[in-house]
Amino acid sequence: MRSRTSAPDPLTAGAERPSLLRQPMAVWATAGASVVAFMGIGLVDPILPSIARGLDADASQVSLLFTSYFLITAVAMLVTGFVSSRIGGRRTLLLGLALVVVFAALSGTSGSVGELVGFRAGWGLGNALFVSTSLAVIVGAAAGGSAAAILLYESALGLGMACGPLLGAVLGDASWRYPFFGTAALMAVGFLAITALLKEQPKPARRTSLLDPLKALGHGGLASVAASAFFYNYTFFTVLAFTPFVLNMTPYRSGAVFFAWGLLLAVFSVLVAPRLQRRFGSLKVLGGSLLLLAVDVLVLGYGDHTAAVACTVLTGAFIGVNNTVYTELALGVSDAPRPVASAGYNFVRWFAAAAAPFLAPKIAEWTDPHVPFVVAAVTAVLGAGVVRVRRRSLAEEAVEEQPRHAVEDGVAAFAE
Repeated sequence: MRSRTSAPDPLTAGAERPSLLRQPMAVWATAGASVVAFMGIGLVDPILPSIARGLDADASQVSLLFTSYFLITAVAMLVTGFVSSRIGGRRTLLLGLALVVVFAALSGTSGSVGELVGFRAGWGLGNALFVSTSLAVIVGAAAGGSAAAILLYESALGLGMACGPLLGAVLGDASWRYPFFGTAALMAVGFLAITALLKEQPKPARRTSLLDPLKALGHGGLASVAASAFFYNYTFFTVLAFTPFVLNMTPYRSGAVFFAWGLLLAVFSVLVAPRLQRRFGSLKVLGGSLLLLAVDVLVLGYGDHTAAVACTVLTGAFIGVNNTVYTELALGVSDAPRPVASAGYNFVRWFAAAAAPFLAPKIAEWTDPHVPFVVAAVTAVLGAGVVRVRRRSLAEEAVEEQPRHAVEDGVAAFAE
């Protein structure tokens, strides 16, 4: 009988130290395109005030750029597995990239905030098809197993989140339209790279239905991870979408702040999180990081301008740790195939990413600019509470599923 007190960390036990640098060219091409895809999330951060002025819109209207993007992304998570299991991972990646190229370019031509919000929704659909499938392809093709693939994916996420605000600031200083055209051009390069370097991956033996991700959420462990991530993502995207209006800085200065934020996110997700997991265990690390994030956003909301800048940058560290642990939990805690489990998990959490950018400025209008950060702190604590309440179940279910997933670490299991 297994001792509960001596059970190893389900996410790190027995894992070999991953090698990130020795990867096939197809993996690097997919990871490079993933960097640009994640750049699109934070791209608009430093130019939100400029967009508001250029299109004669207020903060709540401009925040719909995030809401439409992530609302479509959330719903599209139910479609990505359905599509990729029928046309293959490579074609799904290329379809997603093509949609991003088209809608990012159209975003730069917008004449009203309504048009821009609509084009960002189309962009979100393309990004969902690409991002969800890219993780499956990277995990299937990467050397070093799933641990190396997840770190490579998180590296792409961190680098993209860091470079997005920087690109937005540099190009947006001339015009708020240029960052959208720049993203379209970079994604077109990614389209060509994947066309040339990535061969079609084997399709799964069983096609994914539209309801499979929802059925996967019937698993208690995955539902708990998704619920906790929902609350966490509300905090995350309150920082990302609402803080630029609070800081009220020029595009260059705002871009510099979020570039530093993204660098911390990348470093802590790839280098620090695995070390903390090995020493303290994944669930303790996640719960502690969420509580520290709650304290940080409270200081961000009530401190002076210098404190707000420092706390904005510091949130990147906690977000980096959380992203890595949540991704590993979502992929390892349930009995569903990993692409299906990931789709169900993302379906839930992206709804919070859609809600926070819309609700935060509304709450500020109804009350004052401090209260959105109080709400964000509360949601971070709720996320930690879910982890605490479901701690024993999450640990035991992850341990039980680890051997089965280890057997599935082949291309056929991961490449949709």
